[in-house]
Amino acid sequence: MKKTMYLLALVATVVSFFLIKISLFASGTDESIQSSAKQTYVFKTYLKSDDIKIQSKDGHVTLTGTVFDESYKELAKETVANLPGVKRVDNKLHVLPEAPAMYSDAWLITKVKTTLLFHRNVNATQTDVFVKDGVITLRGAATSETQKNLTTEFVQDVVGVKSVKNEMTVLTATMQSDEKNMVEKMAFKSKSIDDASITALVKTTLLYHRSTSALNTHVETKGGVVNLRGKVSGVAEKDQTTKLVSDVHGVNGVVNNMVVEKTRLKTI
Repeated sequence: MKKTMYLLALVATVVSFFLIKISLFASGTDESIQSSAKQTYVFKTYLKSDDIKIQSKDGHVTLTGTVFDESYKELAKETVANLPGVKRVDNKLHVLPEAPAMYSDAWLITKVKTTLLFHRNVNATQTDVFVKDGVITLRGAATSETQKNLTTEFVQDVVGVKSVKNEMTVLTATMQSDEKNMVEKMAFKSKSIDDASITALVKTTLLYHRSTSALNTHVETKGGVVNLRGKVSGVAEKDQTTKLVSDVHGVNGVVNNMVVEKTRLKTI
């Protein structure tokens, strides 16, 4: 009897020890998730002015607070969802009441500016965006004709944009020295962007552009290399997806494993 009681007590002690250890591990993971989220490139760059609170319990994360735009709500969720240890994200963020109505001119300005900020080969800080009834006018400075044309291409492809008038000035060689230094600094900064932020930026970028907004794309990032899986309607769409993703800040390479769906011929 004493031996049985001893064994039961021993088992209870061992079980308690493991439960405490598991609890401490879970607590440490939750603290790490909350801390890591706040240190991501997305939260420190794009969401720094938003009021977002992050709570994690056993890897189940709840986001509360407010953001300026609906897209930032999704950007926050996607960033957190891709952090190590996160099992699920309950997105309870609210968009501020003063946020512009969807597809309004003010809403479109936000979309266009944010889209340009995601890309490294355009000059978002030197591009002024104006809109009237869905028609975008771009002014400011571009370092080359190629950059100016790329800006037009990216903006034209944003969901909701009807047309683009690009009135940007191409800088002369003597005017580009300071601009070049800034681009080099941005390129250096891009190298240190975390994988969770890159995945979130890629997903949001594909959602913003009309040529890729309908894609059901699975995105994985490791060491800055983005792996894409899913289906596309044609080779042109696959190539456009690669082009857009390759230009996102922090992306070091793209492996596009998306499958081109075969269209069935109609029988007469």
